[in-house]
Amino acid sequence: MASLLLNQDDVQIKIPSTEVVDGVTYYCIEVGIASIKWTVRHRYRDFAEMHYKLVTEHCVEKDILPPKKLIGYKCEAFVEKRRMSLEVYLSAVYHYLKKAMPRELAVFLDLHVYDIFFLLQSMALEFFTEGDSLLQKSKTYKFNPLQLYAISERLKQPCSLLEVVDKKYDFSHVLDFNSHLTGLIIESNSEPYKASNIDTSALPIELSSFKNIEDLTIDQYPVEKIYNMGNLRDTVVRLTVNHTKLRNIVEFAMCEEVHKGMENANDSHVWLKVSHLDLSDNRIEVIDEAIKLLPHIECLTLNNNLLSEISNVTLLPRLSHLYLASNNFTTLPDDLHTRLGYIVYIDLSQNKLTSLSSFSKLYSLEGLDVSCNRIEKIEEVKNIGHLPCLENLRLTGNPVSTIVDYRVKVLEPFGKRAADICLDNEIPNQKELDTVSVHQALRIAREGKSPTFTASDAPLFSAEIPNM
Repeated sequence: MASLLLNQDDVQIKIPSTEVVDGVTYYCIEVGIASIKWTVRHRYRDFAEMHYKLVTEHCVEKDILPPKKLIGYKCEAFVEKRRMSLEVYLSAVYHYLKKAMPRELAVFLDLHVYDIFFLLQSMALEFFTEGDSLLQKSKTYKFNPLQLYAISERLKQPCSLLEVVDKKYDFSHVLDFNSHLTGLIIESNSEPYKASNIDTSALPIELSSFKNIEDLTIDQYPVEKIYNMGNLRDTVVRLTVNHTKLRNIVEFAMCEEVHKGMENANDSHVWLKVSHLDLSDNRIEVIDEAIKLLPHIECLTLNNNLLSEISNVTLLPRLSHLYLASNNFTTLPDDLHTRLGYIVYIDLSQNKLTSLSSFSKLYSLEGLDVSCNRIEKIEEVKNIGHLPCLENLRLTGNPVSTIVDYRVKVLEPFGKRAADICLDNEIPNQKELDTVSVHQALRIAREGKSPTFTASDAPLFSAEIPNM
């Protein structure tokens, strides 16, 4: 990211070319501060408007701007001559004003987009004028890494490198706004930032200015670039880290540490309130032991990773919802109930499972999504037909879903609970339930067994026997 205040003598401003858009000529300005470069486009009218402000407010000579021309201003020769003259003009204006750098010139050159100091000024102005209304609409705000990097660099300084006379640009407005937020979104991408050569994923940031964040989302920004979590481990309840190429949980849980290993973990690394953790769309191959640094997780989402086994979940005593869609599961252990004894919902859709036997002892299970796997035999449903709490089942997308009377044959193993089962997001209709009852009666007759009755089969009421 650019820092004009630290590189005033290493600045280049050129206008190497022009562009015509809808009949209007734009001058392509290349700005370089040290190694950071970007492009900004302006028409002549923009130059004239800025120049007027610089003349009236900053004592710039009136006659140094190339004059306006009413006839022939689209001629190639004239445009080329004006291009060179405007380049000379910008160079002269910059060298005259570089010590003070008025905001009019800074905004014209897009310093408020790419430079640390002027970006902070823009953020302060936004939060000063609109902060209250923004917080009334939502206490969640999306930052890009440039903004957070600028804040991080400013926090390293006891005071500003340049005095700001106008208090609406004061950095305190940024800190005040951040302290009121309860939701923080950090979003990056792999492309250079806007019209610059800035790689946002290479910018290190710290998050100590956020005091009350409950919902933290990090998208496409490498977590190893975070070097200070501040209070987040004490306040965050919902934590989402997506599209970061994360390989294991310890990389995030101990992101600011040089040596990321459980042997170096201590109480300061524990996330005290996280109940919902979403690490989808990464490259995680195993649920490593670092999951115990988030001991209060109730909902764990690891969709679209590289997992092939369920491990270390016994370290999460409160876990009730587990999402593992689009991974590499082909089988599950027979002792799954010892690992997920109190699980309420499991999503293992879009994997390569062929059997449901591992779910047979998950007696607290209410919902199971195994859609888009490789389950072929209808007999597999018998493994879950006796589960007392199961109410939602998704099998669509498996080979078994293509057999004749698929829904009836899936519902049959549930017996009298068939009416309670929502299969593939659809509750059974009366015709299906009647067919299930007929199939059950035929099976009983065929097997020569009499139906057994339990207390739950007793009538809902009984006639009182009168005294004789």
